[in-house]
Amino acid sequence: MSESHQRQLLLASENPQQFMDYFSEEFRNDFLELLRRRFGTKRVHNNIVYNEYISHREHIHMNATQWETLTDFTKWLGREGLCKVDETPKGWYIQYIDRDPETIRRQLELEKKKKQDLDDEEKTAKFIEEQVRRGLEGKEQETPVFTELSRENDEEKVTFNLNKGAGSSAGATSSKSSSLGPNALKTLGSAASVRRKESSQSSAQPAKKKKKSALDEIMELEEEKKRTARTDAWLQPGIVVKIITKKLGEKYHKKKGVIKEVIDRYTAVVKMIDSGDRLKLDQTHLETVIPAPGKRILVLNGGYRGNEGTLESINEKTFSATIVIETGPLKGRRVEGIQYEDISKLA
Repeated sequence: MSESHQRQLLLASENPQQFMDYFSEEFRNDFLELLRRRFGTKRVHNNIVYNEYISHREHIHMNATQWETLTDFTKWLGREGLCKVDETPKGWYIQYIDRDPETIRRQLELEKKKKQDLDDEEKTAKFIEEQVRRGLEGKEQETPVFTELSRENDEEKVTFNLNKGAGSSAGATSSKSSSLGPNALKTLGSAASVRRKESSQSSAQPAKKKKKSALDEIMELEEEKKRTARTDAWLQPGIVVKIITKKLGEKYHKKKGVIKEVIDRYTAVVKMIDSGDRLKLDQTHLETVIPAPGKRILVLNGGYRGNEGTLESINEKTFSATIVIETGPLKGRRVEGIQYEDISKLA
């Protein structure tokens, strides 16, 4: 009943749609900002977001907007393409659609990097196929030679003894000697001598360990590359990192240190470079440090994880770098498109 409130009622009654549009826009913007900042692009129940929104003192009441219920507002978000919405037995769920230009650019960069990794795999597969083809070209293909079964004397009788068993070998030999002609015996004798010679040669040769070929080494490297796929833990001892959290105060914010020990994959003991203080920090409070070209780095993620290298150049537009591997079986390989977060300066 106050004078100011009565005056506001008169102003609103003159143009109620204008006030409703204003409050609706404010409600929508604040709700989406909370959804984006608090939950990101995760799928969440709409009532959870709304309860957190109305917990702020200066929030816009829904009864001052064009939407009568939260369900109507949720459906409107889906129709406008601002969120992905779906109805379940537990209620309505919403998922924020991030159309920020920076986010879209980073997604395109990640897709480009995935495509580049696939291209590298295709190149490796073609290289392996070429090595196999060259290996087959160097070998002579053994083809069987077929001869015609013939006998020189038509009156000569040829018989075959099909008796089996090792114990009857002597009897079989005598039977063959008595039933086969001189030419057949000569042929059988030569064949037996050839078999004895081959068996003696095979038994005389010692068992040698097969030497790995270039193809085997490449396949092993590819298997190793698959085993060392991307991981969410990138902390490694001996690298230089920068503190990005403000919870420790300005004394440590944006200051650099060296990781001395990794405790549980996601926690590290960092020794500050300027003060020498030792801090126990979580991975989320740190970021990698990109050195000047020509300095040594350590690969922290991806197929080349664990290899030391030299930074050759950086590409500020794509947030990537070109490095040269200096250790391991891939020593000397030049790798392009390595993301900033996948490498860090070595202390």
